[in-house]
Amino acid sequence: MPQWGIGEWGFVLGSALLRILYFVVLLRGYRAADLTVVYPLARGTGPLLSSLVALLWLGESLSVIGGLGIAGVVGGVFLIAGGPQLMADWRRIERMTQAQLTAQRLRSAGLRYGLLTGVLIASYTVVDGYAVKVLLMAPILMHYVENVIRGVLLMPVLLRDRPTAWVLWREQWKYALIVGTVTPVSYVLVLYAMQTAPLSLIAPAREVSMLFAALIGGHLLGEGDRWLRVMGALLIACGVMMLGLA
Repeated sequence: MPQWGIGEWGFVLGSALLRILYFVVLLRGYRAADLTVVYPLARGTGPLLSSLVALLWLGESLSVIGGLGIAGVVGGVFLIAGGPQLMADWRRIERMTQAQLTAQRLRSAGLRYGLLTGVLIASYTVVDGYAVKVLLMAPILMHYVENVIRGVLLMPVLLRDRPTAWVLWREQWKYALIVGTVTPVSYVLVLYAMQTAPLSLIAPAREVSMLFAALIGGHLLGEGDRWLRVMGALLIACGVMMLGLA
């Protein structure tokens, strides 16, 4: 059992609850809108808000190159989320056909879910960053305990419909094991990076994954505005590289 005080346990429990809310909102967003709107907007606004909080609350500083890098991430998110098309739709909403109205509502739903998910990403990122950077909690131990807490809290949902859960496990256990292995390892690396580098730079640098999300959503799922979203993802990649030079 970790020798933590009330403060440390409070941060771990808070992180677990925030991440549960994050997954719930994100998955509901995927049901309501395009992946290439919800995911990039969430992953872009989250680090942006995290950086702002780190600058204001943790007293971090930001260079000109770092600021330009964050701007590149934000601009790329705007393109991937269909920002130009959404602005054009708002100006001509009265002249839209039914199909165009449906597409516009879909995009608007993606924006709402994406922004809410981004707020939750920023929340757990700042909580975890403070825990490992200021409270000096061990990243591996912290994330392990946080995952155990999430498992306990979500167990009633699993037990409520055990036959369905068993069917889903038999069909998707390989994918579940891959995600359950890769995701914790990658986030532990992020936590270690937070201990040695400013949170305002680490948070945006994680978002190079949006390049792959744009390609997958545009090609495999047949979602529209493929090239605009790829351009946005490339802009994000450039922003991340600038953050690496900051």
